[in-house]
Amino acid sequence: MKRFYKDVTVDETLDGYRFLLDGKPVQTPAHHPLLVPNRALAEALAEEWRAQGDEMQPLAMPLTRMVNTVIDGVAANRAETITAILRFGENDLLSYRAEAPAELARRQNQWDRHLDWAHRRHGARLGVTSGIGHVTQSPEALAALEKAIAAHDDYALAALHVLSSITGSLVLGLAVLDGELTPAQAFALSRLDEAHQAETWGIDHEAEQRAAKLAGEMETAASLVTLSRP
Repeated sequence: MKRFYKDVTVDETLDGYRFLLDGKPVQTPAHHPLLVPNRALAEALAEEWRAQGDEMQPLAMPLTRMVNTVIDGVAANRAETITAILRFGENDLLSYRAEAPAELARRQNQWDRHLDWAHRRHGARLGVTSGIGHVTQSPEALAALEKAIAAHDDYALAALHVLSSITGSLVLGLAVLDGELTPAQAFALSRLDEAHQAETWGIDHEAEQRAAKLAGEMETAASLVTLSRP
């Protein structure tokens, strides 16, 4: 799509902040007003649109896409979103350990302290298994995780879904939101197996590019939470 506007400005309304293209307010894909809670987030969105060249690149506007998801998806479907996020806790990556090779199993032991953190911080004690076995988490642990998820606003829920889906771990996602881990730290912890494979067999450059893209999506999700807070 060719760029169809010249100026991008930000203003405040009774319902929140918005950015305008040549003085006209923007709507989401579902035709809701694109309103955000503070000027910092509105300015960040506006900057994505200002940075577009003659040909618009939607993939270069990740914050805009995430805010659209918040307004069109999460806000109208909080209960469903919470349920979807909780599934990453039901099958949390940190609960599943390798039996071999021994070096990978040793590295995965560092996940224990993050499971301990989830217990201390949220009262959720997750079980652990090794090999190909499945571990069924207790109703008490899942209820504690659901409470932790539901405590977040719509922007944080959207971010938590991204963080948990990329890492395969609700615990790591919650740790990023709580400031216990940076997005980069959580991403690295989620990829111990891939890192071990790369050390053993060599680097797959296409896989590295995909990983960099996912790491960037986690950074965007975390920045959305920071920008949306008062």
